[in-house]
Amino acid sequence: MDLALALRAFLRTVERSSLSAAARDLGVSQPAVSKHLRNLEAHIGARLLERSARLVRPTPQGQRLYEASQPALAAIDAALEDARTEAGSVEGRLRLHAPSCIGVKHLHPIVTAFQAEHPRVTVDLVLEDRVIDLVHEDYDLALRYGRPEGQDLVVRRLGWVQRILVAAHAYLAQAGGIETPEQLAACALVATRAAVDARSALILHRGRETVTVPVQPVLRTNNAEVLVATLLAGRVMGPVQHLLVADHLAAGRLVRVLPDYEVRSTEAYLVYPSVRHMRPAVRAFTDFAVPRIRAVEGMHANV
Repeated sequence: MDLALALRAFLRTVERSSLSAAARDLGVSQPAVSKHLRNLEAHIGARLLERSARLVRPTPQGQRLYEASQPALAAIDAALEDARTEAGSVEGRLRLHAPSCIGVKHLHPIVTAFQAEHPRVTVDLVLEDRVIDLVHEDYDLALRYGRPEGQDLVVRRLGWVQRILVAAHAYLAQAGGIETPEQLAACALVATRAAVDARSALILHRGRETVTVPVQPVLRTNNAEVLVATLLAGRVMGPVQHLLVADHLAAGRLVRVLPDYEVRSTEAYLVYPSVRHMRPAVRAFTDFAVPRIRAVEGMHANV
């Protein structure tokens, strides 16, 4: 029996609560995972997992083994990767999760530039708008909006994602001048739920002044590409992350509305699991990406 492989199969099964999911993550068949688990239980002489039709969970003995072996295997992986790094190259797999809005436009080019410098690093870049469990879903890093919670997370603050009001020239020609926040109540808006709250209120800030305007968006969307395309079409205006439209503002395709005001900003963080050692590939990507993310137009250090 290969004890290291058996322990890895056991750890991933506990984290995924599923033999088939563990097999997919490890790149082996489900029967191979089952064999590793049987051999490990026979080697230890104790039942490590309780299996049901829907769920696999550790027994008390299995939980103790998981808690003892997880950091040990992580340390071994980190040590091996450190040794390879000292030999001249950063390598390994990096699994990264981020919201699609910043991921498509800004994080993907950063990943591409990083791989140009470190071609032996393979990256799984998953872009979607949901909160993940980094350990359970086997991610090394996540970019998150809003401060993450949990004692099992290491958090690195990136800055504030600025939101502003914008419109195309065609919409402004149709709507006339918009000079006060109160006029927004009569405007056709496209918005995300993060920008307009559940009461359909748009909260604007100018210094210490806060203005709440009741609005009725004609379109709500959770997709950044839909949001920007709708603004460019010229039939609505709306609040948007500055980093999504900086190029359109510079080219004059969109114009900032009420430039003295900003919509509620969101803090962005880089997060990784505290139960894992920071492998060289993860450390190298973090050192490479953090200053570049902070330099994105529309990302502010302070608000």
